[in-house]
Amino acid sequence: MIPLSVLDLVPVREGGTLAEAFAATLSLARAAEAHGYSRFWVAEHHAMEGIAGGAAAVTLAAVGAATRRIRIGSGGIM
Repeated sequence: MIPLSVLDLVPVREGGTLAEAFAATLSLARAAEAHGYSRFWVAEHHAMEGIAGGAAAVTLAAVGAATRRIRIGSGGIM
């Protein structure tokens, strides 16, 4: 079996809110875990309009609290 991962930017949809973006990320993390994915990555981008994942530590804490087994991590583009 090939281990699969998800990479999420925590995008804010046009007309959407930050709360909706984070809710969608948590939903995606739960779905990835339920389908047997091995890791959930959060891409860290700073000062980018439309991306809510600039504070990776905060996002990962929320993902960790919302999931049980999936490994979590972050990567940054500086």
